[in-house]
Amino acid sequence: MNRLNRLREGLARTRAQLIARLGEIAGAPPAEFFEQLEITLIEADVGAPTTQRILQQLRARRDATDQAARLSALREILLDVLGDPVPLRLDPPPAGLVMLGVNGAGKTTSIGKLAHRLKTEGRTVLLAAADTFRAAAIDQLAVWAQRAGCDLVAHAPGADPAAVVYDACQAARARRIDVLIVDTAGRLHTKTNLVEELKKINRVLTRELSGSPVERLLVLDATTGQNAIAQARVFTEAVGVTGIVLAKLDGSAKGGAVLAVAGALGLPVKLVGLGEGIDDLQPFDPRQFVDALLPPTDGNG
Repeated sequence: MNRLNRLREGLARTRAQLIARLGEIAGAPPAEFFEQLEITLIEADVGAPTTQRILQQLRARRDATDQAARLSALREILLDVLGDPVPLRLDPPPAGLVMLGVNGAGKTTSIGKLAHRLKTEGRTVLLAAADTFRAAAIDQLAVWAQRAGCDLVAHAPGADPAAVVYDACQAARARRIDVLIVDTAGRLHTKTNLVEELKKINRVLTRELSGSPVERLLVLDATTGQNAIAQARVFTEAVGVTGIVLAKLDGSAKGGAVLAVAGALGLPVKLVGLGEGIDDLQPFDPRQFVDALLPPTDGNG
């Protein structure tokens, strides 16, 4: 299955809802069209601020008066909200990928899938279990390391997370590893301690991998909607998030969360999770996303 078809399949519920509603309203009089489009976007979890931005730009398009022109203009505006694709920065090695996110967002699963993807691209990968607060998190990461065919650096539960990261950096350099992926804690109920812990991990990585890129990727659960954006602000303020991994995008009719995240945070969505399989974490391509979400302007497909 090619990437666009996989994206279409993952967005099936959102796509069906949007295409049905847009088909009903695209030729409506302006007042009715904009009212119904606002409802449709909100129901797809695009969020109020981003929805208003889309409507404002569409209203300014004097040429968007018939069904085809409205859909074409909407397509252009969505692409503007999403911006250009921003790939992971992985060179020169060893690149560091710090995976951030609250517990339950799909962080450890996304790490395993990402490790598998990088391995299939021919890169060597090392995982670091820096969520030492929960023994279960270390065990779960060990399972994914084995499944993806990667080595794992781990200490005992309760160890200093930054010490785990330091040892992992030394191992990555000694073994000539291409990518080091670091799991981190996500217990927002101890926000102050968590933020300081993440800052320390970030300092260690930046120092020990000097000369190589360090990505700080925030894993968000697409099914949690606007709560995901509130979480994102905490992590962004703490360590300067460089990109978003949107997990569980196939889990609801809320595919518009991609637009909400990109519009509200100004951060690039770099990867999306489209299913339960190990191959279901995909690089995010804004144009393919919009093509998978909207009906074609010629009415076919």
